[in-house]
Amino acid sequence: MMSKELDTLFGPKSVVVLGASDAKDVGNVPAMFFRWIVSNISKFTRGKVYGVDLSGNVEGYERSLAKVPKGQDLAVVSLSKVFLAKNLSALIGKKIKALVLLTNEVDRRQRKVLENLAGKRKIILLGPGASGGMVNTTCGLVLVPASVSVPRRGNISIVSQDGGLAIEMLDWACSNRVGISKLVCTGEEMGIGLTDVVGYLANDRETKCICVYLDELGNGRKFIESVREATKRKPVVVLYGGMEYGDILASALRQVKAFQAKNVREALLLAEGLAKQPPMHGNRVAVVTNLAGKGKLLVKHLSLGGLIPAQLSSEISKKISARYGNVNITTFVDLGVGARGDAYRYSVEQLLSDKNVDGVIVITSFAGALLEQGEVGALADVAKRFKDKPVVVMASTPDDHSRAREVLADTKLPVCGSPEEATLLMRSLYVYGKISEKAR
Repeated sequence: MMSKELDTLFGPKSVVVLGASDAKDVGNVPAMFFRWIVSNISKFTRGKVYGVDLSGNVEGYERSLAKVPKGQDLAVVSLSKVFLAKNLSALIGKKIKALVLLTNEVDRRQRKVLENLAGKRKIILLGPGASGGMVNTTCGLVLVPASVSVPRRGNISIVSQDGGLAIEMLDWACSNRVGISKLVCTGEEMGIGLTDVVGYLANDRETKCICVYLDELGNGRKFIESVREATKRKPVVVLYGGMEYGDILASALRQVKAFQAKNVREALLLAEGLAKQPPMHGNRVAVVTNLAGKGKLLVKHLSLGGLIPAQLSSEISKKISARYGNVNITTFVDLGVGARGDAYRYSVEQLLSDKNVDGVIVITSFAGALLEQGEVGALADVAKRFKDKPVVVMASTPDDHSRAREVLADTKLPVCGSPEEATLLMRSLYVYGKISEKAR
């Protein structure tokens, strides 16, 4: 599938929404999906929307396809088998360029018709069972059959074979104020498959990192090859839900330089960090904190993860100590519970300028310390000036994590929720640094 063809799917200039709002007509699931799509498509402002509610309940929607002009870019459909059978010929007759089937309620005859159209490339088909829908924040397109918040615009793109996991990833991103570029659920892959989308996203300028949920291995060789090509341009994070051939897949993914995650949170944490921060060219990590205990715990995890606590140059140590008399510098920089935003800002700036430091982790704690939430935002400005060294924020209590993410949502600083997460992300940035050096 050529990238230019998928542009119609991800960036349509017109969308047809077809379904029935009353469960007695089509069943609970198709009706529920349709009502959510009707709500979410209202966010799409960069194209024309033609709505068709076969139940006749949605204001402004037609009761049949008859009044929909031919040649529209995209149609999203949520119907039962019976209603799809009654409307499939009319839909095909409208010469729709791309079709998204949210449910898998497609009978054998309908499958043959759709497979023939997709096989001859007369239509771009997503699904059946594409129950996670699709999103493109660049154009405000939210075709998700669920009650979701408006996702922030960002540079992570998500592709999932499973609808539930796609929506869970979207919900996590929205809840944690993580921006995404695109999301797509491929479902049964009668037409568009996982490898097609990965290939498209590899060349997408809005996508800085691809996050993949793989439900079934299927054509493993084809998938691995698509990932191999993608990792030549940008990082790819893979979460595998299957049991079969797990070890073989893990080995193959390592060979093609893909990152592997154990759960949704880990997958999106890695994707966020890899999309926002530069690779780390060395394994010496400096830690700055306002609570000594958290600093010690993080340094321990860094050492276990193959990273080295940075030994600051005497010049940098003297500068920080001279400016802030209560600072204690050991294997990390302890600013003390009285540290304010200016101490963090100055210390991080000095650490990033130190030739003995390859990256910095900043531990923020608001509870039991004088640091205020708004003061953390200044760190993003400092990090901008050192584009070759990554900066990661760690806020280990749920309240600290939420408050730090709120302040840093529109910045390039990723926020981790534990020493394990901060270590995992820093190690991944270090690995990606080695990958990028070999690719030069």
